[in-house]
Amino acid sequence: MLDFEPELFERKIRALVEQGYQGVNVTVPFKEAALALADDADATAHRIGAANTLVFSDGRITARNTDAYGFWENLRPALSDGVPDRAVVLGAGGAARAVLVALQDQGVGRIWLANRTLSRAQGLATELAQGAQIEALDWGAAEDLLEQEAMPLIINTSSRGLKGENPITCGLAAQGPGTIVNDIVYNPLQTALLETAAERGCRIVDGLGMLLHQARPAFQAFFGARVEVDAGLRQKVERNMGLV
Repeated sequence: MLDFEPELFERKIRALVEQGYQGVNVTVPFKEAALALADDADATAHRIGAANTLVFSDGRITARNTDAYGFWENLRPALSDGVPDRAVVLGAGGAARAVLVALQDQGVGRIWLANRTLSRAQGLATELAQGAQIEALDWGAAEDLLEQEAMPLIINTSSRGLKGENPITCGLAAQGPGTIVNDIVYNPLQTALLETAAERGCRIVDGLGMLLHQARPAFQAFFGARVEVDAGLRQKVERNMGLV
């Protein structure tokens, strides 16, 4: 892992290109900067407005975003009833952008987007309006919605619940076995939101798989080999990250 000061990011990345690296994965807070410094970028990175993968070739930097892919690949095994027609997305930050793009690409037609700052949700809903009906809500309205109306899919993209801090405590009273609840937080694996969802009989999906699946296209770009995410790999990562 390479840890850069933000003001040194571009200089350090260009040094890696000169040193012969094949590329790097990029995490917050550098994803927007990664897209900005690239010579070219794939369509998904442009739509999301950020890159999590930089591929180096012949001195050029190509930006890609595999977060949307990783999110959907992690969620897909839980979709035994097919692609849901509706979804509630909690949080309107960078991760939400990738999730919204993935939901749109897969044909989810109506999305409620909730954020503590309503104006941020409204701005993102307007920006990504093509391909799905996105309605912005403040956090309280979203909690009320989940207490009153059953939803096929709920995704937390915010940092609430990370390391157990500021957990989401909505009771999910209207949710049940027909609801999938996905929390992209993976530390802890079982957040308060997922615990509540499990108590309601919902199908739950933690966030570690998104981390693992988003790395697959990057690994293939760097090394020319395709890797699969299986139980053994997941268990190894869980141990190495101290999640179990």
